[in-house]
Amino acid sequence: PQMSADAIKSSGAAFRSKGQWYRLNFKCQTAPDHMQVLQFRYKIGDEIPESDWAKYNLYD
Repeated sequence: PQMSADAIKSSGAAFRSKGQWYRLNFKCQTAPDHMQVLQFRYKIGDEIPESDWAKYNLYD
């Protein structure tokens, strides 16, 4: 992930849903005190094949 004072951006994240892993890109922008999310944008990508899970340290 790329981090700055008030934001984090990742183009290589993953999330799990219903037993499958999916690619995820996101950007989260917070207030300067980090107590409020000002913007959250995301894009769900393709399913990650089970044959690639070990390569990305994903679990079953």
